[in-house]
Amino acid sequence: MTYAKGRIYHDADAHVFEDPEFYLPFADAATRAKMATSCLVGLTGAQFEEALSAQADAAFRASADAEVMTRKLWRAMGAYRKQDRPRALDLMGFSSQLVFDSFMRFTLREAEEQPVKDLDFIYNLARAHNRAMVDFCSADRRLMAVGYVPMIDIGRSITLAREAIEMGCAALQTAAGCNGEQSPSHVGFDPMWDLMAQAGVPLVYHLGAGRLPSEVFTRNGLPGEPAFHGGDGRLQAHDYVATPHPVIETITALIMDGVLQRHPGLRLGLVEFGGCWLPGWLRFLDSAMDAFRRTESRLQRLDLKLSEYVIRQVRCTIFPHEDLGWSIAQSSPDIFMFSSDYPHIEGGRDPIARFEASMDAQAIPTLARERFYSHNFEDFVGGNVPLPLTPALDGALPETRP
Repeated sequence: MTYAKGRIYHDADAHVFEDPEFYLPFADAATRAKMATSCLVGLTGAQFEEALSAQADAAFRASADAEVMTRKLWRAMGAYRKQDRPRALDLMGFSSQLVFDSFMRFTLREAEEQPVKDLDFIYNLARAHNRAMVDFCSADRRLMAVGYVPMIDIGRSITLAREAIEMGCAALQTAAGCNGEQSPSHVGFDPMWDLMAQAGVPLVYHLGAGRLPSEVFTRNGLPGEPAFHGGDGRLQAHDYVATPHPVIETITALIMDGVLQRHPGLRLGLVEFGGCWLPGWLRFLDSAMDAFRRTESRLQRLDLKLSEYVIRQVRCTIFPHEDLGWSIAQSSPDIFMFSSDYPHIEGGRDPIARFEASMDAQAIPTLARERFYSHNFEDFVGGNVPLPLTPALDGALPETRP
């Protein structure tokens, strides 16, 4: 019996939980020579060794089907063994999964933030990442690989984006913020946005794409707090609340500088930043336009309210512990997408039940629920999903993509 049933589900956030050798076969010799151990943060030690032993144990594998939603990280079915991932998808019942890395984007972002940037290494490391993700997703057509494009050098970024799309990446993620000499809203990137819009390949920002708050905030004279995943790492409550800030800065620039107006077919994704902050942000955007449009020509050139660009072109996942029903009711049914975060812990053991309870409390109608579970994702990736697609319900699910 599958976990998800009764409708079509597209999973907008899933991961490979890399093993220590995951990227090495896909890097050229010069890049492998420069790959520091930081590329493999979290990939070694007792936790991985224990999971490796468990995956080879017959009794452990025999009970894997029944525990597909409860086992997490390296212990999860198909977490890093691509030959096991199709079976995990069968059991979960998802029609597709957008698959992200778990670790490499942190290394890439940190490399981009260095005062002296090794462009050859950064872009070739991103290439190795993209090749590895496409190879993992080749195990099943339902798996949709997410590539990575640094935004430091405009020409290199456009070239790498084209390569990633041609090799089969279904979405491209990049770091939030300005890690180069220009804003990501610079008009020089327009050929890349055109390329992505025409291919139905969205631009995605994922947790880890932006900076976390300064560690100085932890020096508060109080006892230390554990990280969400345990231990003394980052992602405590203060980090969680602050994670959307860098991506809010970045997407606001893209909207105000006319990127979404010039490229109405481009979609942007906010993944694993939470979502209950978004209704207030929509109001904040429109208040900024009201206050500054008289003096700023870039705002005068826009043909929609800032919030309307978000509703038309930005899609967002939301954690199961958040109030999805309220967030939809206070914003739009066109924005939010279902995700499991498999095999990460924060995805929970039964996200569908929590999402349904939240929508029940707000009496969210059936059509809006279909948008959340499938239609918004299909719009997000330009319809580039394995069949089946969500059927139209009484003509009430119009195609929103230009």
